Amino acid sequence: MNRFDHQKPHIGRKFMSFLPIAAFLLLFLLFLRGVGTVSQTTLEKQQESLETALSRSISQCYAVEGAYPPSLEYLEEHYGLLYDKDVFFIDYQVFGSNILPDVRVLRRTPGDSPIMNGNRP
Repeated sequence: MNRFDHQKPHIGRKFMSFLPIAAFLLLFLLFLRGVGTVSQTTLEKQQESLETALSRSISQCYAVEGAYPPSLEYLEEHYGLLYDKDVFFIDYQVFGSNILPDVRVLRRTPGDSPIMNGNRP
């Protein structure tokens, strides 16, 4: 008879067998948190970049044509403004050809649709 066959497993041995799994789960959760933080920072930088591009395009239009752009679509067509309409919504309000338009860049939430009732917002 073997004397090692009759020993009961120690609690420490059971704990040691689950330690690698627990360490892996902890590292995985930290990785997911890091990815989320990087994603949020990227969206903030994209929004800043879009706001800068809008400002420059509006100023360039006024300098070249002597009037502010009549619409956001005008900036897209004539000044090459491109942005992700699934991620951002631009509120562009014109008050007159010689008055700086009111422009706000808003981030869409995941459930928002870029097209509402067949019309762009």
